[in-house]
Amino acid sequence: MSSATHTTLAGQLNALTVEGRVDGTTAVLTPRGNLVHGCADTLSRALARLPEGIDRVELDLRGVTFMDTAGLQLLEVLDTYGRRRGVPVSATGWNEQPQRVLKMAGLDPEDPLNGPGTRREPVPSVVVLERTQQLDLLRTEVEQLRRAIVTRPLIDQARGVLMATHACSSDQAWDILREASQLSNTKLRKVAAVVTAGAVGEEPDASPAVRRALRTAIDRYLN
Repeated sequence: MSSATHTTLAGQLNALTVEGRVDGTTAVLTPRGNLVHGCADTLSRALARLPEGIDRVELDLRGVTFMDTAGLQLLEVLDTYGRRRGVPVSATGWNEQPQRVLKMAGLDPEDPLNGPGTRREPVPSVVVLERTQQLDLLRTEVEQLRRAIVTRPLIDQARGVLMATHACSSDQAWDILREASQLSNTKLRKVAAVVTAGAVGEEPDASPAVRRALRTAIDRYLN
């Protein structure tokens, strides 16, 4: 079974799909793509198709490369499903950029529905205000990244992706791209294409050498 949703932005940041399988009485749902507008509806459709007798739902997010605040609505859908059905639910396997969104929302990126510090009691208003302000900043950052992906030249797109993903400066992002290009003996534009492909949910056409070079460059300049 599968569900899908699409957004605009000139074909970018779209193509969320949710694949599902049942292991005994456990349903494992695997979203792939980006958690943007419409993702909660996609998950709702996938949950509605689960067979009777399911006593646990696991959401495996390893296939999600990008998330904005709409991803929090997806978590609400999953949490509500678990409460109404009286079954445990989990959402694990988050990649780095989605983890930043979860942290800014005050959630545990290991498992935001069940991890340490998960709040079940009413949240004090001062905390709500602080988180609202954080999410407003995050929305601005995400929107800037979206515009960068749609309108900027390829290398600038890649710099914007690295800045949003790793919270680095523009100069650091440039150094990472240049270093990866030199280490892998690959044209800078090709390295940039690999970075941007991952950000929009596409499978990057990258050799192992380029992947290793990117990891090495990121570790050098950011760790």
